[in-house]
Amino acid sequence: MGSYVEQLRHVCALGGYQSVLAVEKAVPVLHAGPGCGAKLWTTLGLQNGCQGSGHSGGHSIPCTNVTEKEVIFGGTDRLREVLSNSFKIMDADLYVVLTGCTSDIVGDDVGEVVGEFRDQGYPVIFAETGGFKGSNLFGHELVLEALISQYLEPAEEIEEGLINIWSVVPFQDTFWAGNLEELSRLVGLLGLKPNVIFGPGNGLKALNKVPKAQYNLLLSPWVGLKNVIQLKEKFGTPYIHYPVLPIGPTETGKFLRKLAEATGIPAQKAEDVIKQQEDKYYYYIERSADAFLESRLLPKHFVTVTDSFYSLGIARFLVNDLGLLPNKQFITDNAPEEHRAGIQKEFEHFVDGIKAEVTFTNDGGEVREELKKIKFRGRPLILGSAWDRVVARELNGYQLSVSTPISDRMVLSRAYVGYEGALRLTEDIYSVILNSFQ
Repeated sequence: MGSYVEQLRHVCALGGYQSVLAVEKAVPVLHAGPGCGAKLWTTLGLQNGCQGSGHSGGHSIPCTNVTEKEVIFGGTDRLREVLSNSFKIMDADLYVVLTGCTSDIVGDDVGEVVGEFRDQGYPVIFAETGGFKGSNLFGHELVLEALISQYLEPAEEIEEGLINIWSVVPFQDTFWAGNLEELSRLVGLLGLKPNVIFGPGNGLKALNKVPKAQYNLLLSPWVGLKNVIQLKEKFGTPYIHYPVLPIGPTETGKFLRKLAEATGIPAQKAEDVIKQQEDKYYYYIERSADAFLESRLLPKHFVTVTDSFYSLGIARFLVNDLGLLPNKQFITDNAPEEHRAGIQKEFEHFVDGIKAEVTFTNDGGEVREELKKIKFRGRPLILGSAWDRVVARELNGYQLSVSTPISDRMVLSRAYVGYEGALRLTEDIYSVILNSFQ
């Protein structure tokens, strides 16, 4: 029997073109039907923290606008025309052709067309991202796969201490730019040289350094794992996989110790960095201790309705550092079956043996019905998307939008990772709570 999904929190694989936009001076060229790019941008950009179009996004993205003619006769000629004009008009260092459902089903030989232009010296690659292949998380991986296989070349020598950081998915994580900057700062405090291809001031300069790295660092439960494995196979670069987004002093300290151990950084240096950061963090927390101890403000239980990135990171922080208790945690990123057991096991690593029940679903309707069945003690804290505002009101709960779509907040450079990010998250949570009493 057929079924449907309510309140989508992801888009199709073609949404991976947003990862191209996150690389400075890189331009996506869509070989897809009319309207596909605009709809995806509205969901991942405009209605998701008010992330705008940037250098070449939004309605500026070149697109073949495939119609019935191209379905019948093929769309390669149309792609050649659009690519040729894009090189003349769009100011870019790299062009990435991404295919939609129509061109993938028709079977257009995009690789041949791209190869013709590459032979002429144009910096262009392609990724087959037909929407039916999966969500934009898979599309993100396909874009990275194309960059690694078609663009990057082996380095003459390895740069000691250089470490590539791979983590949150640009634009899908509304806080991606700030999070990647904060992760870079933390890694740099250990004396390593962080390299991130996404975000401000990066672009092809950072991308070209990827093969020179001594290590690849992946902070993700599963997204990007196949890409760091691909980098190891092509360039021999070892990777460090940390499955939890570090938020707050407990998890961030654990992350920094593991990273130091894996990269040969002296343990004492890591401890000095951790103490310095913790001293600053607890200075601000202690100043607000009276509010934290106010029983009428403190929610007893929390629920997350997010991708596995945030569900794990936020849950660890709220339990281990703020002392809240986890109720059911909803993971919405449709994680592959082979990774689900590992993700679920991570929810057993709280202090004092606390565990959380996990439900994997991308159906907002199912989330709403499950939440209504829970007997909460006091007012619950629900950290999800703007979709969850309605059910939060029905449950008399506190709600904070932290995952796509975030249509009720503007996000510029805000971050939730690390020590600084934990302070921002605490501010946002208690601002919601305080506002409910006005």
